[in-house]
Amino acid sequence: MILKPFLEANRIEAGCDEVGRGCLAGPVVAAAVILPADYANPWINDSKKLGKKQREDLIEEIKDKALCWQIAESSVAEIDKINILNASFLAMTRAVQGLKIQPEHLLIDGNRFKSTLRLPYTCVIKGDGKYASIAAASILAKVYRDRFMENLAAEFPHYAWEHNAGYPTKAHRSGIEDHGDCIWHRKSFRLLKEQIEIF
Repeated sequence: MILKPFLEANRIEAGCDEVGRGCLAGPVVAAAVILPADYANPWINDSKKLGKKQREDLIEEIKDKALCWQIAESSVAEIDKINILNASFLAMTRAVQGLKIQPEHLLIDGNRFKSTLRLPYTCVIKGDGKYASIAAASILAKVYRDRFMENLAAEFPHYAWEHNAGYPTKAHRSGIEDHGDCIWHRKSFRLLKEQIEIF
């Protein structure tokens, strides 16, 4: 199935998505992508529905065919300070600000958005499975973040980030139980199941 190329014809739309919101560690990463209006690729889809190799194979295709794209992040410190939702909005705002072409409209994956940007936007629930530009953004953001966490795993080997990218898997939580947390953990999150049960 080929995803929709745009919400409205004859305007410059940027698709935006973020990854890493549910992780216990690492930054939240967002991307913004403007695709040509006639772009069509049956392989472009929600990054969660694609295998690792499929996502990585699509990266150069997206970067090559997009009119412009940008990846941005919000740090662990920002997540702990302003909360994960606002940090996600901030990362998406930064990605849009980094685009070389000014979009006329934003397509935001999800059901809400808040930003300092003076741009109209449309929130699309499960938009990464509906619009190609949002799906492309989700792929760029996920591959970037997965590689980021894999690199961190070499320095912080106790948490199996090369496999879980910071998500709350059994191996990740076992690492926290045995070795404690580290500078890349989100202190505002409940890192252990015991904390979840207590609260």
